[in-house]
Amino acid sequence: MCGIAGWVAFDRDLTRQRSLVQAMTGTMICRGPDAGGVHLEAHAALGHRRLAVIDLEGGAQPMKVERDGRLLAVMTYSGEVYNFQELRTELAAAGVRFRTRSDTETVLEAYLHWGPSFVERLNGMFAFAIWDARTEELLLVRDRMGVKPLYYYPTSDGVLFGSEPKAILANPEAPAVVSKDGLRELLAFVKTPGHAVYQGMAELKPGHVLRVRRGNLSLQRYWQLTAREHTDDLPTTVATVRELLTDTVRRQLIADVPLCSLLSGGLDSSTVTALAARELAAAGGGPVRSFSVDFQGQQQNFQADAMRASLDGPYAHLVAEHVRADHRDIVLDRSRLTDRANRDAVLRAGDLPTGFGDMDTSLYLLFQEIRRHSTVALSGESADELFGGYPWFHQPEAVAAETFPWLDGSRTLHSSVAEPRLAMIDPGLVAELELDTYIADSYATAMAEVPHLPSASPIERRMREICYLHLTRFVRLLLDRKDRMSMAVGLEVRVPFCDHRLVEYVFNTPWAMKTYDGREKSLLRGAAEGLLPEQVLARVKSPYPSTQDPGYPRAVRDELAELNGDPKSPLHALADPAAVARALAPDRDPARDRTSAELLLALDRWQRLYPGSLAL
Repeated sequence: MCGIAGWVAFDRDLTRQRSLVQAMTGTMICRGPDAGGVHLEAHAALGHRRLAVIDLEGGAQPMKVERDGRLLAVMTYSGEVYNFQELRTELAAAGVRFRTRSDTETVLEAYLHWGPSFVERLNGMFAFAIWDARTEELLLVRDRMGVKPLYYYPTSDGVLFGSEPKAILANPEAPAVVSKDGLRELLAFVKTPGHAVYQGMAELKPGHVLRVRRGNLSLQRYWQLTAREHTDDLPTTVATVRELLTDTVRRQLIADVPLCSLLSGGLDSSTVTALAARELAAAGGGPVRSFSVDFQGQQQNFQADAMRASLDGPYAHLVAEHVRADHRDIVLDRSRLTDRANRDAVLRAGDLPTGFGDMDTSLYLLFQEIRRHSTVALSGESADELFGGYPWFHQPEAVAAETFPWLDGSRTLHSSVAEPRLAMIDPGLVAELELDTYIADSYATAMAEVPHLPSASPIERRMREICYLHLTRFVRLLLDRKDRMSMAVGLEVRVPFCDHRLVEYVFNTPWAMKTYDGREKSLLRGAAEGLLPEQVLARVKSPYPSTQDPGYPRAVRDELAELNGDPKSPLHALADPAAVARALAPDRDPARDRTSAELLLALDRWQRLYPGSLAL
């Protein structure tokens, strides 16, 4: 896993821009702490920061191919291609001679052998750039599900690109400006494919290739979800899901560095951990290493609610014992969650405030601790989107609502004593941004994309739409969050449930099969039968934990009061003074305003770390 950056400019000589390209690349040392490199030629500059995972000695980048003294192509590459060994065998049979054992070289040689269509052969999570020196053309490529990020910024004579916005913003050609349109995207909690929030910048859409030639940028799609008739019966479907998951986990265990599993004790992470344990044992390896996050005093403070019915800890320990994992709990206290340096690190990692509050900070700290022991981690991310795990998949009101179901479902599940996320944002600003219209337009665009079968019943048709919205919008919020928090500490997180073969198969499985036992994620539960303890198989969905230390919301309120009293605080340009005053009332329960206060504090801090970026 790595960080990439680059610059293509057809009307200038980039060989004179080494220091600037190094500055762009240097913003991502956290993504690639092991090594760095830059390739320069007249119209192309490619930078790379490396986190060595496969072929530690031979995988240096940017990687180039020269033949008969002539440069053919150069690549800067981030991610992992899990079928690179099969591709390597096929290329070797065709006469390609390899110098390294890396998947990087395999991908570059695949391009030279098969041309741009080679991307359709790749199985993995990746974002990379190839400069074809023969034709002076740049290809930017992103994986099908958008696991690895990639951004670009068109210029007057070419393009800037990078794994993260910060790499692009390090170049004076790309000022850090967020307009009203960017703020809409930031506040709406809706992931619009291609939207990068910063003005003039775009995110390369998942499953797409951007081709950059002199005077022309063209976006081409190489993968999308399609509707196909599902002809397998239920036993065959369950077995196929099990086989695909087993094969995916086996592929994703390949690494030349220490590897582990993120284990929450939920069905998703437990299944991945159990499969990893089996594969490692079959290969004669040691026990799988696993990690969980917990909070000081969580057992004493825990109160079940509509989203979290049980603590993770007992279930994680049960699974760890069952599969004989080498398990460790990472226990965080309130002081680390409220520490400004940690929260600033989270903001810098994402370049934008997310509003996830302590869940972002704890995820960052969890990964920081894991990185002391492992370089690669397997995660259960995206199983809920794929198999229908969230509560709102099963709420008739949320399913029927003409909006994104997680927006309607979260309102349904929200505690009656808690304020909504935007409660402290100036209502005049919210009205000016026309957020409701923005969300409605985004929903309509997404709905128009959904592929359907003409013979589908109304309920099957609607649930296909719900699944599509989650797989193309909601999951990408979470994948981006996980990538930024993990790569901020140099940890590679792999997500087996994002394997495109599994996604394609399950997407086209009828909803009746996905809920065949009347519960959420029936299909995954069936596939995991025999792998896990019965208590874990039967456990109700519980999302990533949040601290229930009563001192945490009090600390959030104290910081809000401090900022509210600072006349220079950026908070005042965004906040509703009346709502802030209500939140600071002495008799007010600080837990009520926790979510909205966290968002406001993050927006304030973002403006301090990225001054002048918000242009309203």
